Amino acid sequence: MTKHTNEQYNAILSIAGSDSGGCAGIQADIKSISANGGYAATVITATTAQNTVGVTDIHAMPIAHLNAQLEAVLSDIEFSAIKIGMLHSVEVIETVKQALLQYNAKNIVLDPVMVATSGDRLINDEAVESLKEFLPFADLITPNIPEASILIGHTINHSNLEATAKEIGQKYQVSVLLKGGHLDLSSGAMTDVLYNQKQGKLTVINNPSIDTNNTHGTGCTLSSSIATQLGKNLSLEEAVQIGCDYINGAIASGKNKKLGNGNGPVDHFFNKVE
Repeated sequence: MTKHTNEQYNAILSIAGSDSGGCAGIQADIKSISANGGYAATVITATTAQNTVGVTDIHAMPIAHLNAQLEAVLSDIEFSAIKIGMLHSVEVIETVKQALLQYNAKNIVLDPVMVATSGDRLINDEAVESLKEFLPFADLITPNIPEASILIGHTINHSNLEATAKEIGQKYQVSVLLKGGHLDLSSGAMTDVLYNQKQGKLTVINNPSIDTNNTHGTGCTLSSSIATQLGKNLSLEEAVQIGCDYINGAIASGKNKKLGNGNGPVDHFFNKVE
């Protein structure tokens, strides 16, 4: 006889762009959420013609279709967390914000993607200002050093990493995981700093730095992992620590694997996290 239960999936919604090469964006989010024990649903903000070498074309979803996607999933599925990737225009930011407010979304993890690996800005100044206004609606933001510099307006280095995480959190009234991967890693260690805005608490997370070009999609993968752990009702510190350990393991496992001719992906399923 079939046994029926009412056990809920740990459903995580990813709102992001699609990467046709599968390394980053929606595709990386689905893999990361799945590897961390979640059920991934998606709202696609844009599609890209993309591979390990670069992006050759971007097609933004029409706002009406974006809104229809949001309404379809949010009206039906109870999400335990939301991960948000690149929001490329003011209209997209406002559409996403209004939908999440309407449905009282919880555990919102926002990866404020604004700068490409090449250093090029991905969104214009108007969208940056709109994104800044959106930050207080998130529960956690996960900027890298170039993105954090845009948010706070000054240079960031090892000596002010902790102070800057706190400064950003207090300015935007949001918890911050400031990722140190763009700093000098010659010491062999990588430092990330978590500022829990609600508790006023700083946590420093150290992992060994790994020499590899296979880091395409690390930000997407990390933020999705953290969102999935928050969906399990873990504390912010626990979720972030697990997420940082997971991405470090995925980078280490994928450092010598080959995909394409450019910057390859991490190994998302190196060790499924239960």
